[in-house]
Amino acid sequence: MTIRVVPRASKPGPAGMRDGAVLIRLNAAPVEGAANAELVELLARLLDLPKRNITIVSGEKSRLKRVRVEGMDDASALSRLAPNS
Repeated sequence: MTIRVVPRASKPGPAGMRDGAVLIRLNAAPVEGAANAELVELLARLLDLPKRNITIVSGEKSRLKRVRVEGMDDASALSRLAPNS
C-alpha cells in the first residue's frame, strides 16, 4: 500500500487520498525515524493489528512510502484508512 505522510501536522490521523496514496498526518518531525515510528504505531492502532504486522518496505526517508500490512488485504486496509475514497 502506498502512503503519503505529512509530518509535523497539528492533528494526526488519516486524511483521505492524494495522487493514489493514502494521506496520513503525523505529529512527529521527520527526524531520526520519529515519523516512521509514529506511522507504524498509528497504522497498527487504526487497523487493529500488532505493530509487528506493519512494515515500511520503501521510502523510509521520503514522504511517499510503501507499507506492507500483514494479516489484512489492501482493500480492507484502504477502506479503514480512507473510507470515502
